[in-house]
Amino acid sequence: MSDINSETRFEKATFGAGCFWGVESRFRKLDGVEDASVGYMGGHVDQPTYEQVCTGQTGHAEVVEVIFDPTKLSYRALVDAFFALHDPTQVDRQGPDVGRQYRSVIFCHDPSQQMIAEQAKTALDQSGRYQVPLATAIEPAGNFWRAEEYHQQYLARRGGQCGIG
Repeated sequence: MSDINSETRFEKATFGAGCFWGVESRFRKLDGVEDASVGYMGGHVDQPTYEQVCTGQTGHAEVVEVIFDPTKLSYRALVDAFFALHDPTQVDRQGPDVGRQYRSVIFCHDPSQQMIAEQAKTALDQSGRYQVPLATAIEPAGNFWRAEEYHQQYLARRGGQCGIG
């Protein structure tokens, strides 16, 4: 994180929306996002590797952990951005990426985040924007396992696209 003011209280949000490279890239562009890291959450294996997660056997989702300044960017705005950057009706896939590791999921770090995420999902579900119900899961956050360094800021370092990138 860059130039952190000791009086600023940053918060954490964690989202899975397909290929984590594109998700990370999109969240980093939001004013108020201090940092974003890609990793894995929601599985049953400690310290999983990318290769293990790709097998679909660990139960993890590819996720982005977002560190944000709530005085500049609300959690609801992050949730809205999450829903806008992918197709939340797809089950266990986004674009060409298929498997449980690519599921649409919001991992909540406290009851307030859970309430906000559920309200946003309900509102979007009822908006008529989609013909089918949202597949996005809302779950309590567990351990965040940071992905290997070559995955961090992958698109910024190498350019290119993936799914939603």
